[in-house]
Amino acid sequence: MLRLTKSPVLRKNVCRNLALRSTDIVRSQPTSILNTPARFCIGNCTNSRIHTLQTRNYVSLHANNADQRPALEQFGTNLTQLAQEGKLDPVIGRDDEIARSIQILSRRTKNNPILIGRAGVGKTSLIDGLAQRIISGQVPDSLKDKKLVALDLGALVAGAKYRGEFEERLKNVLEEIDKSNGEVIVFIDEVHMLLGLGKTDGSMDASNILKPRLAKGLRCLSATTIDEFKIIEKDPALTRRLQPIMLNEPNVPDTISILRGLKERYEVHHGVRITDAALVSAATLSNRYINDRFLPDKAIDLVDEACAVLRLQHESKPDVIQSLDRAMTRIQIELESLKKETDPLSLERKTALEEDLEVKKAEHSRLTEVWEKEKAEIDSIKNAKADLEQARIDLEIAQRENNFAKASELRYAKIPELEKKVAHTQEKDAEKNLLHDSVTSDDISKVIAKMTGIPVQTVLKGDKDRLLFMETSLKERVVGQDEAIDAISDAVRLQRAGLTSEKRPIASFMFLGPTGTGKTELTKALAEFLFDNESNVIRFDMSEFQEKHTVSRLIGAPPGYVMSESGGQLTEAVRRKPYAVVLFDEFEKAHPDVCKVLLQVLDEGKLTDSQGHQVDFRNTMIVMTSNIGQDILLSDTDLGNDGKVSQRTQAKVIDAMKRSYPPEFINRIDDMLVFNRLSKKVLRLIVDIRLKEIQDRIADKRMKLELTDAAKEWLTEHGYDQLYGARPLNRLIHKKILNPMAMYMLKGQVRPEETVHVDVVDGQISVKANHIEGEAITSEKEV
Repeated sequence: MLRLTKSPVLRKNVCRNLALRSTDIVRSQPTSILNTPARFCIGNCTNSRIHTLQTRNYVSLHANNADQRPALEQFGTNLTQLAQEGKLDPVIGRDDEIARSIQILSRRTKNNPILIGRAGVGKTSLIDGLAQRIISGQVPDSLKDKKLVALDLGALVAGAKYRGEFEERLKNVLEEIDKSNGEVIVFIDEVHMLLGLGKTDGSMDASNILKPRLAKGLRCLSATTIDEFKIIEKDPALTRRLQPIMLNEPNVPDTISILRGLKERYEVHHGVRITDAALVSAATLSNRYINDRFLPDKAIDLVDEACAVLRLQHESKPDVIQSLDRAMTRIQIELESLKKETDPLSLERKTALEEDLEVKKAEHSRLTEVWEKEKAEIDSIKNAKADLEQARIDLEIAQRENNFAKASELRYAKIPELEKKVAHTQEKDAEKNLLHDSVTSDDISKVIAKMTGIPVQTVLKGDKDRLLFMETSLKERVVGQDEAIDAISDAVRLQRAGLTSEKRPIASFMFLGPTGTGKTELTKALAEFLFDNESNVIRFDMSEFQEKHTVSRLIGAPPGYVMSESGGQLTEAVRRKPYAVVLFDEFEKAHPDVCKVLLQVLDEGKLTDSQGHQVDFRNTMIVMTSNIGQDILLSDTDLGNDGKVSQRTQAKVIDAMKRSYPPEFINRIDDMLVFNRLSKKVLRLIVDIRLKEIQDRIADKRMKLELTDAAKEWLTEHGYDQLYGARPLNRLIHKKILNPMAMYMLKGQVRPEETVHVDVVDGQISVKANHIEGEAITSEKEV
């Protein structure tokens, strides 16, 4: 440790010399100096002071060594240069919007077009199209040879730690644009982020820095969505400097044209072929089934993912070779276990396994050779297409540069040769057996089925046979309601055939009838038939919506109320599961205002929640159940032995329904179906259905259940109740059969593969496992 005199002048000189020396150290080893703590003290000059001097010198030196590129190059992307190199995808259509942008850019002041549209409609692609037109010279003289630069707002903010650093970066960018004398056009994506960007105490945000230049000749293109443009509108001074251009979602034919223009780029990237039918399917199916996104973005994503799936199949072994691998592994494991066995059966088994292994090895070698050959052919096609694409880009560059010799060589020699090579390899490619090399409409359908969760048969239109026999499928689960099932099947077939309005739900029904007649069960059966899953039922117990204020729970609380940002129970459920049966159970218990909420759903197939978001109901089936008219049905004197309700009684029930709800609500329901009361004959069929369900549940426990005809008749007789329908039968089965079976299972008295017998003994149900000696468990015993 050094000690100096108390002279302040001397201390000051020594500190200055040490600071200069530390600068030399920093120059030689700038990183290690900060990691090395100070180990000396000079009088009152502390370690921290010396360390601060060193740090400042380090920061100053590295600031001088920072990126010395122009600010536009650091914080922007030159789109015209990318277009010149052929790295931008072709832009199809949007001619009117591009022409409008050019007109605004040609103004003297406020020449700042802002593209406004939904996410995915092609705002950024329009800018790419403008860059390509500038390069190709398809613009007015005032825009020829201009440089279009996309400004990266994130790069401007990243690393700006000190106050004023962000403003300095933005100022440098604007000064470079000013010095270019109008040669640079800047593009700002997500321009709404300018408001508040870089804002700190006592400083301006980016929008306030830009405003003066936006009004005085700065050519600035920008883009934002419709919702986010509302943020900009809150600043009138900024809004008046921007000229809006609305971009609407393209229709399906225009989307197909866009996909055809992009087809070659995706074929080259993935090394696959894309059929025209796949492009048409991508546009039509995405428009039909993907409702929360917009064309053409969602159609392009479909094609891209289908190509990626096929590409991954090419890069992995075919299923038949993987199956052989697994079979050979199993044989080799078994041979290892038989090595030490000497008995005749083991030796015979070993010989058979060795012969089988040799056969499989030969087949494996043959298929592997075929697979590698086909894979090499696909790679050859991919390389040939890539060479052809690059040759076409080189041709465009040569024509722009007036290099006629190179352009002539490419046009009349190299490109025709590559085209012949691609055509020849594709002809050979058509003979492949193991690898599927083309993206077809079926591939698109499978991808959209995975994205949306709907059955692939629905998308493939391969469920025509199922629809023709829909009644048979539903009647296997719900019995005694043939008229209701027939009406529902007709409505579904109309919708699937495309003969009904696409703006409405699949269908909407009001199920009327006494409790326990199968209304809810039919709803579950519909969900399983239409969407392959019984859980695709969105159920609402309408007894929870009896009060007026509870109705808002369906679509969400208004702004300013508690939980106003959480969304509605109905709208959020359908948003998460757009392919489902929406069940409003016990609808007569709901407040009358619920009908007003559902009017838009039943008529237009959509519902707007409290946040202003539209939820699509076109792929849902609306089912409402009600017990209105139950007293009329129970007092029906025209009831037949089969339980069918007469036409006169049905009319009375429907009249009671019409008196309970407003006409505009009744008029929007597709059909009101009156369910029949259950007869004993129908209940006997329900006994078989319930027992089959029990057998399916205990199958994984390796148990079986057998009932005699006498036991089934006993359950039918004792489970029949005109007032409560089939529900007493369910309770009876639980009490008389399932409870005794549970006793056997918990005591370990049911062996694997054993059958539990159910019969009638002395007028009571008797349950007994077939290996147990002695008395069975009867319904009279305590269980």
